[in-house]
Amino acid sequence: MVKKYKVIVKIKNNLDGTAHCVKYRVTNLIKFTQFLDKKWSGWKWFNVYSNTGINKGKQLANFTKNIRPESRFI
Repeated sequence: MVKKYKVIVKIKNNLDGTAHCVKYRVTNLIKFTQFLDKKWSGWKWFNVYSNTGINKGKQLANFTKNIRPESRFI
Protein backbone atom coordinates (compact mmCIF):
# COMPACT_ATOMS: atom_id res chain seq x y z
CA MET A 1 0.00 0.00 0.00
CA VAL A 2 1.38 3.39 -0.99
CA LYS A 3 1.22 5.98 1.75
CA LYS A 4 0.04 9.37 0.57
CA TYR A 5 0.62 12.63 2.37
CA LYS A 6 -0.48 16.21 2.02
CA VAL A 7 2.40 18.59 2.74
CA ILE A 8 2.40 22.33 3.45
CA VAL A 9 5.77 24.01 2.89
CA LYS A 10 6.89 27.46 4.07
CA ILE A 11 9.10 28.74 1.28
CA LYS A 12 9.65 32.38 2.32
CA ASN A 13 8.17 35.40 4.07
CA ASN A 14 5.95 37.86 2.23
CA LEU A 15 6.79 41.56 2.34
CA ASP A 16 4.20 42.09 5.10
CA GLY A 17 5.87 39.43 7.28
CA THR A 18 3.33 36.65 6.69
CA ALA A 19 4.41 33.21 5.53
CA HIS A 20 4.31 32.26 1.86
CA CYS A 21 3.31 28.58 1.77
CA VAL A 22 2.64 26.01 -0.94
CA LYS A 23 0.83 22.65 -0.80
CA TYR A 24 1.84 19.35 -2.37
CA ARG A 25 0.63 15.75 -2.36
CA VAL A 26 3.56 13.36 -1.98
CA THR A 27 4.31 9.66 -1.52
CA ASN A 28 8.06 9.73 -0.81
CA LEU A 29 9.37 12.21 1.78
CA ILE A 30 13.06 11.74 0.89
CA LYS A 31 12.52 12.53 -2.80
CA PHE A 32 10.22 15.39 -1.85
CA THR A 33 12.97 16.95 0.29
CA GLN A 34 15.37 16.68 -2.65
CA PHE A 35 12.75 18.34 -4.87
CA LEU A 36 12.40 21.21 -2.37
CA ASP A 37 16.17 21.75 -2.37
CA LYS A 38 16.12 22.13 -6.16
CA LYS A 39 12.87 24.07 -6.69
CA TRP A 40 12.67 26.15 -3.48
CA SER A 41 16.24 26.31 -2.14
CA GLY A 42 15.20 28.77 0.58
CA TRP A 43 12.43 26.63 2.07
CA LYS A 44 12.14 26.77 5.88
CA TRP A 45 9.91 23.90 7.08
CA PHE A 46 7.13 21.55 6.06
CA ASN A 47 4.27 19.87 7.89
CA VAL A 48 3.07 16.41 6.84
CA TYR A 49 -0.61 15.45 7.04
CA SER A 50 -2.35 12.16 6.37
CA ASN A 51 -4.22 12.22 3.06
CA THR A 52 -6.00 8.86 3.32
CA GLY A 53 -7.78 6.60 5.79
CA ILE A 54 -9.50 7.36 9.07
CA ASN A 55 -6.80 9.86 10.11
CA LYS A 56 -7.18 11.99 6.96
CA GLY A 57 -6.17 15.57 7.74
CA LYS A 58 -4.25 14.69 10.93
CA GLN A 59 -0.74 16.15 11.24
CA LEU A 60 1.79 13.34 11.32
CA ALA A 61 5.13 15.17 11.47
CA ASN A 62 7.03 18.36 10.75
CA PHE A 63 10.50 18.83 9.33
CA THR A 64 12.94 21.69 8.79
CA LYS A 65 15.87 22.28 6.51
CA ASN A 66 18.15 20.87 9.23
CA ILE A 67 15.84 18.18 10.63
CA ARG A 68 14.91 16.07 7.61
CA PRO A 69 12.94 12.83 7.23
CA GLU A 70 15.09 9.72 7.62
CA SER A 71 12.78 7.43 5.66
CA ARG A 72 10.36 7.89 2.80
CA PHE A 73 7.33 7.00 4.96
CA ILE A 74 6.17 8.01 8.41
